[in-house]
Amino acid sequence: MPSTTVETPPQQDGASLSHGLKQRHLSMIALGGVIGAGLFVGSGAGIAAAGPSIVVAYALSGLLVMLVMRMLGEMSAAYPSSGSFSAHAERAIGPWAGFTAGWSFWVLLCTAVGLEGIGAAKIVTGWLPGTPEWAWVALFMVVFCGANLAAVKNFGEFEFWFAALKVGAISLFLVLGGLAIFGVLPGTDSPGTSNLTDFLPNGGEGLIIGLLASVFAYGGMETVTIAAAESENPVKGVAGAVRTAMWRIALFYIGSMAVIVTLVPWDSQAVVEKGPYVAALDELGIPGAGQLMNAVVLVALLSAMNANIYGSSRIAYSLVERGQGPKALGRVSAGVPRIAVLASSVFGFGCVLLSYWRPDDVFPWLLNMIGAVILVVWIFIAVSQLRLRARLEREAPERLTVRMWAFPVLTWVALSGMVAIFVLMAREPDTRVQLYSTGAMTLVLAVVGFAWQRARAAKG
Repeated sequence: MPSTTVETPPQQDGASLSHGLKQRHLSMIALGGVIGAGLFVGSGAGIAAAGPSIVVAYALSGLLVMLVMRMLGEMSAAYPSSGSFSAHAERAIGPWAGFTAGWSFWVLLCTAVGLEGIGAAKIVTGWLPGTPEWAWVALFMVVFCGANLAAVKNFGEFEFWFAALKVGAISLFLVLGGLAIFGVLPGTDSPGTSNLTDFLPNGGEGLIIGLLASVFAYGGMETVTIAAAESENPVKGVAGAVRTAMWRIALFYIGSMAVIVTLVPWDSQAVVEKGPYVAALDELGIPGAGQLMNAVVLVALLSAMNANIYGSSRIAYSLVERGQGPKALGRVSAGVPRIAVLASSVFGFGCVLLSYWRPDDVFPWLLNMIGAVILVVWIFIAVSQLRLRARLEREAPERLTVRMWAFPVLTWVALSGMVAIFVLMAREPDTRVQLYSTGAMTLVLAVVGFAWQRARAAKG
């Protein structure tokens, strides 16, 4: 059973890591972390299914993400740790919970590294036809693995400039789209509300599909709480990032969807074929829009690769520091867990090779297995916050520098929302297999983690 005493803020799982991330790095990681490839690419399928009601879908899932980030921020400000939610789950629920949440998220991040590398390579081979995709993926892997091996500040610098480019691009898109909607952009006529009249073209079923698509587009924001442990001021960094989460989500995600569905008919083939942002820019008649957005998507994919190599290596390092993994992964050199960085990168490139070698069986199985991991992690976050908040209020209220809104009511609301999403996934054939596959992996990890916990307890 986990201790019922509030411990000293844990530094043991981050004591050997450097503190090379500056506040400007953390601020931009937090800002750019919400602008991922899922927004630029994956939102097209959601729009095609939900039509203009995709705005409602993103608003609903965005509210859930805000609650999750607030809960995670509360715990991370009280207990700064490179293990983030995994360390919180261990403290609140037990070692088996930290083991399950941590290793499932590690598999998710490493697989995502490979997927993002494949996506980035496809863009580059579109510009340079005839060059092999795998070679570009290997090049990206070498660059970002090398950067992460050298020093944490390299990760911070890459993410700082990647995030700056993404924020600049999405901001420019919102400005141009807003001007066009109000009819003040030269050379364009305002579409008015003509594209919004059929708000629910596919009924409630389409809205559900859009909602499920939007939930998984928000993944990646957890990285800032992992990175905070290596910043100059972890508590201040986490608090600042979480407190600005609301307007970032509202502006970048919900605002983008509103602009796109106002400018472009929801059933336009270009929304899926070219991507919603390219389709919107084409609608405005901006020359070179397709290549411009391809460059932005490439930056988003490379940014995600870099962040996921970093995040997966720190999660693995934290797990090993808590005795929940191979000791070799916990070795630190010059403030960097280099073996963990290499292992995460190799796993990611292995996923790339599987996409070529076993595209019809093993690779789809792997994708299905990670399909609902983010929801599993969110549930661990919510349950951990429920337990830790009560303990902190009783024994160390001074650590509650970030507080969950309307506790415990909104925590229970968030948990109910997560359960509802699981139910919706079970109803849809395309997501049902993901739910079952992720459930099987989670169960296996939980059993292994519980067995390990019992064995450790038996040794005293």
